[in-house]
Amino acid sequence: MNRREFLKFAAFTAANFILIPNSHTFGKEPDSMSSIHIGAKVGEIAERVLLPGDPVRAKNIAENFLTNVHQYTAIRNIFGFTGTYKGEKVSVQATGMGIPSISIYLHELIHVYGAKKLIRVGTCGGMNEKLHLRDVLIAQGSSTDSSIVKQTFGDAVNFSLLADFDLLRKAVNVAERLKLPVKVGNVICTDLFYNDYDDINGTFGDGKNTFNDKLRRHGILAVEMESAALYLTAAAENVQALAIFTVSDHLLTKEFCTAEERQSSFNDMIKIALETIIQ
Repeated sequence: MNRREFLKFAAFTAANFILIPNSHTFGKEPDSMSSIHIGAKVGEIAERVLLPGDPVRAKNIAENFLTNVHQYTAIRNIFGFTGTYKGEKVSVQATGMGIPSISIYLHELIHVYGAKKLIRVGTCGGMNEKLHLRDVLIAQGSSTDSSIVKQTFGDAVNFSLLADFDLLRKAVNVAERLKLPVKVGNVICTDLFYNDYDDINGTFGDGKNTFNDKLRRHGILAVEMESAALYLTAAAENVQALAIFTVSDHLLTKEFCTAEERQSSFNDMIKIALETIIQ
């Protein structure tokens, strides 16, 4: 077996270990299995899961909003907690940054632990004059420059990446009830944090307009790096998903929040997500 064949075999083996969570592995019964990257026991994670990217934000959510909290993982310092909110069992699982990282956690949460409702609570970069620093944004749809849609459908269709309407409607109603202002709209989910999309001669620029100019003209409100994977995975697995963001920096005004603010504040977003997910 040459090196290329070995790498293909190793990738296939790792993928299928996770893809068949009900199989008997190493002599263990299915209900005692844990996943590679989370490592919790089946039953430790709730069907309702909040998904911050930052492990410190996950810890702050668990400590400040949940009761009877149990930490079920710290593998790679990506923290996961389960507790109760208003009598309902809720988990908070950090996912790291970007589509590849969140995709791993989504797969294991759904296939191994039976997650049914998943709400991302993250930060985004505002790129439209309709948004301001610290605004809360609910992503109705997610456009993306990632190839994950093409990897799923080939060239047959440009699949629309949409939030679950039931969760979206409930989140908007919750925000209105709590008198917390929110924006609802489309975001762009990118693979590269540092890109040349604000350069008129950069990727997809035309010498007069930047790529971001084109996105703004088509109603894109903000940029982030995970929602496309969340909505695509949820659609494939027939689970409910929603992405809620707080604007932590702004591409037009050049304003930004501190790292400490990103980790420990943005509570309006958390309140909306928790009130939504327990319904």
